[in-house]
This record gives sequence, structure tokens and C-alpha cells, in this order.
Amino acid sequence: MTSMRERAEEYLTMRRELGYRLACQGRLLLDFADHMDRAGQTRLTTQAALSWATQSPTTMAVTRRLRLSVVRCFARHLATLDPTCEVPPTGLLRAPTRRPTPYLYSPEEVSALVHAAGTLPAPLPAATYQALISLLAATGMRIGEALGLKRSDVDLEAGVLQVTGKYGKVRLVPLHPSVTGMLGDYAARRDQLCPYPQSTSFFITSTGRRVPASLVQRTFWQLLDWAGIHAPARECPGRASTTSGIPSPSLLTCAGTRKEPTFTPTRPCCPPTWDIDAHPTPTGI
Repeated sequence: MTSMRERAEEYLTMRRELGYRLACQGRLLLDFADHMDRAGQTRLTTQAALSWATQSPTTMAVTRRLRLSVVRCFARHLATLDPTCEVPPTGLLRAPTRRPTPYLYSPEEVSALVHAAGTLPAPLPAATYQALISLLAATGMRIGEALGLKRSDVDLEAGVLQVTGKYGKVRLVPLHPSVTGMLGDYAARRDQLCPYPQSTSFFITSTGRRVPASLVQRTFWQLLDWAGIHAPARECPGRASTTSGIPSPSLLTCAGTRKEPTFTPTRPCCPPTWDIDAHPTPTGI
């Protein structure tokens, strides 16, 4: 008789051949299958799935729901081969909503963020965050997709980005001419400030390495405070977080030149440790 582990492995192989990675889900499903085999159970039942999903009293409600959903997907497949297999119904385990409602940044707020990024003390990070925020707001790309761009992915002559998204899927993102010009200005300024980078990434740090997502998040929180924006989610403007995917002229003009903000923030935009007179603002990015 085929063990539950063997059935789970066959299911995962089939799904992965279709393009699904199922990294976390795969580990959970195999753990469930081993649990069933150890208990000597050959038929998948709702009670068995619930027992495994809730076996640890310290497991969070969201995690319990995830564990049960993994078994449910497997059970739907198994039910087509074994009519005695039970598919756990939805709604058995409830948990709070996992994703917060996206905060929609207005064009004025995006412009304020780009202005605030221009007041970062080091010139290359200032240029990087101005260009990065502008690109996210203009295209709706995910932050991970933008940070993952390599120089070879950015075709400024054609005005197209080659973006690698989830599961390694590649798509082409056309750019507005003004966005293409902004990225070209950033690339020139970047190469001027860091002529020998240690990474092929399009967006880099002062040391020439790829910008880590954790650093972007911390810096973005700082920029929100400087711009006087109180966004509950505190996430970078990107996919489903801007009111329009069309870049505003003021946003792109600001992204093309590192300059002082013209808005009135609730707190000073310049970090207290930055002496403006000692660090004059350059005319380029």
C-alpha cells in the first residue's frame, strides 16, 4: 500500500513541474504525511488534518490556518484518486486578516517623499532613494523587483525594464519617457559617485553593493517622518499603494535633481547631524 509520504511527494513533484516552488508548503505537507504514517492512518480525514494543524498549543492562529490550508489543497488532489478522502472545509480555523489594507499615497505625498530623500546626508543614497521611490510610484513594481534589477535589465534606449517577479517569472515593463530620463540621470550620477561597484545591481549603496530590503524599509520609515506623512502600513509606495501609476511632473523633476524640499513638513527634513552649509546640494542627482 502506498504511504501518505509517497502520495505527498508525488503531489509535490506534479505541482513543482507546473512551476510552483512550494518551499514552505512542501515542508509542512511532508510533516503532515509523516504524522499520518506514524499514526498508521491511511485515509485522510478532516479530524486528522485538524489534529495535526492544531497539535501545538503555542502555535499562532494564522499558522494553524496555514497548516490546515496546505492539507486542504493536498486533500482536493487526493480526493480525485481516493473517493474516501475527506477535504477539510474552509472556515474551520479562523484567524485575523494577515495583510493590512494598503495605504494609497497621493501624488503630493510621493513628491514629498522624493524631496525628503534628497536631504539624506550621503549623495549616492540620496540619489538612489529618490530614483527608487519615483520608479515604484510610476510603475507599481514591488520593492523586491526594483531592488533585484540588474544594469542589464534596464534598457534606457528602448525605455523598457526586464523585471523578474515571483517564481522567477520575467516580464517587460514599458517606461514613460520622463521615467526613462530620470533613470538615465540616476545612472550617470551613480557611476560618477561609485565608478567601481561591487555589484551589477542597478540600485546600489555607497559601498557599491545591492541595496538590502531591510535597509530600504528603515530608511523609508525615516523619510515618512521627515515628510510628515502618517501612513499606517508604513510601506514603500509600489504595487497597489499609489492613487495613480502615471508619474507627476513634479515627482519626476524632483527625482532628476537632488534639491531641498519645497513643502512644509511637520519636522525638519534635514537630519540634525547634517550641516547644510558644509554639504552643498549638487546640481545633478
